[in-house]
Amino acid sequence: MGRLVQHLVLVPTMLLASIGAVLAEETVPAPEKASPLTALPASRDPLAMTSLWQMTLGLLFVLALIVGTAWIVNRSGKFHMAAGGGLRILGGLSMGSRERVVLIQAGDTQLLLGVAPGRVQTLHVLDKPLQSQAAAAGGFAEQLGRVLNRDKSS
Repeated sequence: MGRLVQHLVLVPTMLLASIGAVLAEETVPAPEKASPLTALPASRDPLAMTSLWQMTLGLLFVLALIVGTAWIVNRSGKFHMAAGGGLRILGGLSMGSRERVVLIQAGDTQLLLGVAPGRVQTLHVLDKPLQSQAAAAGGFAEQLGRVLNRDKSS
């Protein structure tokens, strides 16, 4: 992971340093007499087509760099939080328009929670864990096999 972070910091820094070096090499001679009526040369005009293309390509490069960095971080998998860890939602029941009762399992303990907008409250801690319907009736593959075998036997 240390190398990944080093590369994520080092590559943009090197690119910015090289762009800065190229810009520093470009020297524009100062005009001898600056007159307000004198127009800017085409290379210095901010609305010139070359300036607009450079700005657009630079913006696209920065956006591609952000998307690429996000993709690399996502693919590395080291920044993912454990999806729920040892928590599982076993079931839920709506008690009103915005209130619910939810049964969750945290490790070996099952909790009955009341969930309302802005509030979660423990209603009961179950001494003896309940069997969920999926575990009691078997997994999806077992249920599908039973349905298919029943159709074949008919």
